[in-house]
Amino acid sequence: QVQLVESGGGLVQAGGSLRLSCAASERTFRNYAMAWFRQGPGKEREFVAAINWGGDFAAYADSVKGRFTISRDNSKNTVWLQMNNLNPEDTAVYYCSAVPTAWVDTNVTDPTQYLFWGQGTQVTVSS
Repeated sequence: QVQLVESGGGLVQAGGSLRLSCAASERTFRNYAMAWFRQGPGKEREFVAAINWGGDFAAYADSVKGRFTISRDNSKNTVWLQMNNLNPEDTAVYYCSAVPTAWVDTNVTDPTQYLFWGQGTQVTVSS
């Protein structure tokens, strides 16, 4: 059972940056593909970014491509989401997720493919 704890959320002005962190309890963190999802007010949970277990391959939602970067350090059991040039549409609760596989081959954007979830961290972008 992997426990995931997100941090780094907060209130930021449009155009600003935040860096989210997700710390995992599992010693075999390196065996998990990781992803970030978000859920805005009145919206369904949506895919943001994913990274393979080795940290050398990533995928992004079109809405964040070029602004967000996902990364990981397996020695620290941590995955990050660097968010730049934020806009009010990025306002959401951001969730970290994990699955014990190298990569989600079927559909990396499908939240049902991920087994473990954090409690979420709120990101609010003011205009």
